Amino acid sequence: MIGLTRYDALPNSHSLRGDGTAGTIVLDSNEEVTKPKMELKGKKVMVLGLARTGSETARFLIGQGAEVRVSDCKGKKELQKEIEALSDLPIRLLLGGEETVWLEGVDLVIPSPGVPPENPLLCEARRRGTEILSEMELAYRFLDIPLAAITGTNGKSTTTSLVGEIFEEGGLRVFVGGNIGAPLIGFVSGNWDWGVVEVSSFQLEWVEEFRPRIAALLNLAEDHLDRYPDFASYCEAKERIFRAQGEEDIAVLNRDDPLVWSMRERLRARVVSFGWAEVREGIYATRSEIIWRGDSEEERFSLSRVRIQGLHNVENLMAAVAIAKAILVPAEIIQKVIEEFPGLEHRLEFVREKNGVRFFNDSKGTNVGAVVKSLASFSAPVVLLAGGIDKGGDYRILEDEIRRKVKKLILFGAAKEIIQKTLGHLTNTVVVETLDAAVQEAYKDAQPGDIVLLSPACSSFDMFQNYAERGKVFKALVQGL
Repeated sequence: MIGLTRYDALPNSHSLRGDGTAGTIVLDSNEEVTKPKMELKGKKVMVLGLARTGSETARFLIGQGAEVRVSDCKGKKELQKEIEALSDLPIRLLLGGEETVWLEGVDLVIPSPGVPPENPLLCEARRRGTEILSEMELAYRFLDIPLAAITGTNGKSTTTSLVGEIFEEGGLRVFVGGNIGAPLIGFVSGNWDWGVVEVSSFQLEWVEEFRPRIAALLNLAEDHLDRYPDFASYCEAKERIFRAQGEEDIAVLNRDDPLVWSMRERLRARVVSFGWAEVREGIYATRSEIIWRGDSEEERFSLSRVRIQGLHNVENLMAAVAIAKAILVPAEIIQKVIEEFPGLEHRLEFVREKNGVRFFNDSKGTNVGAVVKSLASFSAPVVLLAGGIDKGGDYRILEDEIRRKVKKLILFGAAKEIIQKTLGHLTNTVVVETLDAAVQEAYKDAQPGDIVLLSPACSSFDMFQNYAERGKVFKALVQGL
């Protein structure tokens, strides 16, 4: 292992071209991250939501001397496990409703990411002028380390995990958290050099000072339109990741995504871009390698031994290289990690091959854009399993890939009729009631050389606790064939 210093960055030698791509950009090794911490002692704080984020936030607030009340629309019976976990703390629990009177005397409201802006308590807090901060914003105000934050519709978890492993392989004390793994608030008291954070649009809705030293926006596609009034509102939430960045910070943007690339004109941070077309400075890729170009140097990263497959994963790799080179991680460390990285569970995860048919678990493909990327990764005929709770995306985006790749479409879950109406005429389509029936139907007609792909384009909450449970059930069903 080759060790890195805390930042391992040289004095800035930055140049910005007319196309918005940056040359050799590195962070100043002498700049410490210091900011005044919030004073919470004696403050009355309401946490909305008693899931994992809410529970960890409440515990942190108690440790800071705040008076904490936690609200959740679920009742005691549904939240028994969470209540027991906090039983040692002096927390006032307000359960089974959303009474605005509960806000009396409250100085600060911290909503969990799953709590939508139209929640009655949030609406009342805004009306009263009560301060509202996200858990991520709260944690940021107590962290004295630089953060690399990654958002986007698809690829966030893969890119975040890659960057975390690259930093760790380089000898940095790094945590990986946020929307992946543990909430950011849980890392405040640790001894870290860097934090690598996956950030969702929900977590960005209530940020103010949240300022990552490196912020990356991978792509934008229709998602969570069951929460946002329109696609533009969703994009605006994502763009908030750059809101507090300054000229010393770095913004990593996808040149090939028009919506993402258009943001460069509005950013104060220095832009590093990645994409498929060759550039004089920045990151680009061919089918065989990723090329990083600085002002006067170039590094090449072979893809021949990379384990994760698919064009979308090359884009994730490019973003990870861009972030790693921003702190001058040596090329040999980056190459080692991208070759060894096994990929994430539930994202184009190979499950097994049986009688020449290969099964892939892409349960994390919960929006239409993710399914487009997944289908583009295969040249063999695909039997596609899709369905769940509709998130408001436009399924017509899938039409071309369905025509070219999908020999059979098997639909299940709450959105099966909606998807059938939109796409069912494009290929042989079957509607079933359960995931079990979908797997059996897929295997019945699949031929040697075919791909059976679970890539739902929907959320999982009609039948499962989350996408991970859906993926695990799918893998168990496939192994049982």
